[in-house]
Amino acid sequence: MNIERVDIAIVGAGPAGLSAARMAARAGGRVALIDDNPRAGGQIWRQGPTQAPAAPLRQWLDETRSHAKLIVMNSTKVAAAPGDKRLLLERDGAPLVLAYSKLILATGARERLLPFDGWTLPGVTGAGGLQALVKGGMPVRGERIVVAGSGPLLLAAADTARRHGARVVAVVEQAPFARVARFVASLALTPGKLAQAVALGVACYRTGSVVVKAHGSARVEAVTIRTRGRDETLEADRIACGFGLVPNTTLALALGCSTDERDGAIHVDGAQRTSQRDVFAAGECAGIGGMELARVEGAIAAQAALGVAIDARLVRERDRWRAFARRVARTFELGADARAMPSPDTLLCRCEDVSIGEVAAHASWRDAKLQTRCGMGPCQGRICGEAASVLFGWPRAVARPPFAPVCIDTLIAARELTETRHF
Repeated sequence: MNIERVDIAIVGAGPAGLSAARMAARAGGRVALIDDNPRAGGQIWRQGPTQAPAAPLRQWLDETRSHAKLIVMNSTKVAAAPGDKRLLLERDGAPLVLAYSKLILATGARERLLPFDGWTLPGVTGAGGLQALVKGGMPVRGERIVVAGSGPLLLAAADTARRHGARVVAVVEQAPFARVARFVASLALTPGKLAQAVALGVACYRTGSVVVKAHGSARVEAVTIRTRGRDETLEADRIACGFGLVPNTTLALALGCSTDERDGAIHVDGAQRTSQRDVFAAGECAGIGGMELARVEGAIAAQAALGVAIDARLVRERDRWRAFARRVARTFELGADARAMPSPDTLLCRCEDVSIGEVAAHASWRDAKLQTRCGMGPCQGRICGEAASVLFGWPRAVARPPFAPVCIDTLIAARELTETRHF
């Protein structure tokens, strides 16, 4: 089996991972940057047939081309973490073992999707999912789109759709107007964010509202929105509904890293160290905070992994963006309407076709999983487990290796690594 050895391994090529890779590569060590997407950039700087690299990504690509010891592994899955400072990867359909001295987790976040009646109809996606599809080349020109859920991502998704020719019928935010208004006023503390908000602003922005039902036969045709107890139905060709982001901690949990019970983020200290020796975390996996925070945390994590003094200017910048992240979290905290239980026959687990009523008959996630197969599909409960946590208050689902669908050769390699370690 192929074994690649590096000084620092970085998992995730979004803003945090790219920032860490740049700093680590400058130090001259052997660095591996691993990402399951075909191109670097993560969700925020996702490239595609109609999406050229963003300016920060272009700069990163130009700067890092000269670093011969930086190994960029795109389209590469992390299948397992067998221990002994090794990761089992799948690259080009073949297993590869990566041995590292230090590991930086920059695994980002995934979208929180909450079920509502009709959410499995074709044409319903997450808000971030819509962005990814459009950037990947999906045509939306002329389509009527409703973007709903909660958080700043809604405006960004609506702007992406609009710039590609869609007609955004409404942006539906569950947070009440007063909280949103206070947040907008606070943007004076971060002028760059204020400018972004002004640029993304839309006339059809509704607060204190939620999607309760998607209508259609073969695909979405309309959507019902509830505002302070009153329902309104709008014609729509597509619904993009996401309720914020959840830290992606699958690999961190497999490594034994401590996480926050409240939001699931990886616990880190002032140098971005996790509870596990020689493992660091940066970006959204260590707490949802946006691109600016992710970049500065990535730089701090790289400095700590290199064993050099942490730049005090980076620490001050991190503190500033963490304060901004706390304001975002308070503003867009999910209210009762967003947490309302859909009808019992609404599917909760789309992989295994398990309804909310079937899951609600059980006392815990474990019991529901054993009795109904909820959470046992390809996503391993990443979608339905988070929804069950919101709706029932259960602990979040934990994925097991392999962390993603992989080839049989990779499964065999995982077993061989486990047997070798126990031997």
